[in-house]
Amino acid sequence: MLAFLRKQLQDALEQRAALKTDLDGILDAPGKEERDLTDAEKTAFEEKRGAIKAKDEDIDNLKQRIADLEEAEERDTKAAELRAKYAPAGPQATGIKVVSEPETYRKGGQASYFRDLFRAQQRGDHEAIDRLQRNDREVQEKRALTTTDGGVGEFVPPLWMVEDYVRLARAGRVVADQIAHAALPSGTDSINLPRLATGTSTAEQATQNSAVSNTDATSNSVTAAVATIAGQQVISQQLLEQSPVNMDSILLADLAADYAVRLDTFVISNNAANKRGLLSVSGSNAITYTDATPTVGEAYAKTGDGIQQIHTGRFMPPDKIFMHPRRWAWYTVSLDTAGRPLVVPVAQIPQNTLASMGDVSSEGFVGTLQGLPVYVDPNIPTNLGAGTNEDRVIILRSSDVILFEGSPRAEAFRETYANQLSVLLRFYNYAALHSERYPKSISVVSGTGLIAPTF
Repeated sequence: MLAFLRKQLQDALEQRAALKTDLDGILDAPGKEERDLTDAEKTAFEEKRGAIKAKDEDIDNLKQRIADLEEAEERDTKAAELRAKYAPAGPQATGIKVVSEPETYRKGGQASYFRDLFRAQQRGDHEAIDRLQRNDREVQEKRALTTTDGGVGEFVPPLWMVEDYVRLARAGRVVADQIAHAALPSGTDSINLPRLATGTSTAEQATQNSAVSNTDATSNSVTAAVATIAGQQVISQQLLEQSPVNMDSILLADLAADYAVRLDTFVISNNAANKRGLLSVSGSNAITYTDATPTVGEAYAKTGDGIQQIHTGRFMPPDKIFMHPRRWAWYTVSLDTAGRPLVVPVAQIPQNTLASMGDVSSEGFVGTLQGLPVYVDPNIPTNLGAGTNEDRVIILRSSDVILFEGSPRAEAFRETYANQLSVLLRFYNYAALHSERYPKSISVVSGTGLIAPTF
């Protein structure tokens, strides 16, 4: 709260400075011409002087609120020190009874998160600020979220929004959700992880009392730069304040769904330094499948090659396969020489199965291939290769790739759009991808054998 009020005070001081500059400008011409103010100049002067007086009152109120909170914070700190100093040994009863209370912002409730966000940030509404702070505590306690990497005056979206964000995001971020996850640390623009470049050695001792193998290990590090993924929406102030329907669910759902697609594309295809997506990792296993008339049998063999290259290069097994929905559909419609499907439902358990079908889905888990689960993701590009008509198959040891992701955040701004009575709502998050820790954990099948299939 103190940080928020201090930001409000800084804004108010800057606004007062701007008003004073305008006031001086009104007096500039009469001063140079050594004359009295015209009627128009007198009117403008009185308006600016009144605005400065009103702003001074706002500044005084903010200074008083800051002083009160600083005093209360100091008392709380001293009280905590005394409790810690004189607390008796052993566990103590807190006297607090935990009860179930309705969440501050909930679906169908009266309170609107975006409306309160606007009133708190633009008007300093005490009740709105209290609700937003109470919501922050609810979200952090129930979901163990943090507010790291955020700026002053920002708030965490309400609990039901965060849950919807996760639920909606999963549909559009299949690959991103299937790799290892970690919370994004605060106060950093990059995440460096150490790794061994060359290892130690052992060897058979030539004779007793002779030197044993001795090789010093060397190390280096891999870096993942923090990326910002953001979106915004401008709406009328009337819609935000007067609409009987809270716009929270509609706007956040749409922003969150698009964020999911952008994050997933970031994980799959990004090709910037220290932000390499799975398709762009230097040193990964590249399996080329070149064929003008591709067949499922040949693709099956290339997938096996990708699997064995992870076995032999990483010395650990892969655990997931990702492909575009059209590639899995090509598998499912393929027949053997007797006209029998090569990919069939698990329940039938045929003897000539090439793969087993699981869920029928356009995104997510769909079956197994060579003992590994297959996930389809429409964000895998289909415009690659010389003919811009190829997709890719990714075989992966998913625990070797780490996605660091922060908590989603939302803000409301009126300043830029004040002249049209509009409000800008902004949704954003921070993410960093470590995909190059173990390049040999990734196999990518590419080539003309993966052009758009014919059905």
